[in-house]
Amino acid sequence: MNPKHFSYQEVDGVATIRLDRPDRLNALTFDSYAELRDFFPALGERDSVRSIILTGTGRAFCSGGDVKDIIGKLFDVPDKELFAFTRMTCDLIENMRLVEKPIVAALNGLVCGAGAVMAAASDIRIAADTAKIAFLFTKVGLSGADMGAAWLLPRIVGLGHASELLMCGEFIDANRAATIGLYNRVVGAPELEAEAAATAKLLADGPGYGIAITKRMLNAEASMTLAEAMQAEGWIQGECMRHPDYREAFDAGMEKRAPDFRRSGATRS
Repeated sequence: MNPKHFSYQEVDGVATIRLDRPDRLNALTFDSYAELRDFFPALGERDSVRSIILTGTGRAFCSGGDVKDIIGKLFDVPDKELFAFTRMTCDLIENMRLVEKPIVAALNGLVCGAGAVMAAASDIRIAADTAKIAFLFTKVGLSGADMGAAWLLPRIVGLGHASELLMCGEFIDANRAATIGLYNRVVGAPELEAEAAATAKLLADGPGYGIAITKRMLNAEASMTLAEAMQAEGWIQGECMRHPDYREAFDAGMEKRAPDFRRSGATRS
């Protein structure tokens, strides 16, 4: 786990991916897009990782695709290359949703373009009070339906707010983002790292199997009818009741102690 285009740290079950091009406001390149796309599935297979933090260095979380490295180079390329790039960006977001470990986005500053969609694809968003956000795609003549934004946003903030954010492309400040539910909470910039770490540790200490199934079902039930969802939840909860995490929670309650979901026999499977 030695990425070339961002930094990585793993401590006590928490993996931290840090976008680390502060001079370019952590803008993404062709190479960093590809490496991130492949990195999330790798984390999904890594038993030592139980939760993930995604954050940035400096004044920005991520300012989107690099103007020089990507945008300027996409004019006049063959259709095959153009659509390979747009598909890759979508694959990154899809892989973030499919990795069955919770992702906490620690939004340390400017969040826009691809960075805004990466934030939306995360499971929990904790933002510094300086973290203004915009889905800028229409501002540059593109569709607001980019990288899954039109799928993700209505499910987070509702159709009305999503329509405004994606059609207008304007920045909103952190307090407004929290008010409409886009950010889970806003903290002062000095507290952001500790707040994100505490949330990630809470998730890492939790029942890994149950959390993984919760994320899986949140994705799946978005396209189910009520009857289909009831059938799916009835079946999957029975499966969870067969998992050692359920027994560990029961035993811990009877013994009046905190459950230890990390111990042998109570791991994600």
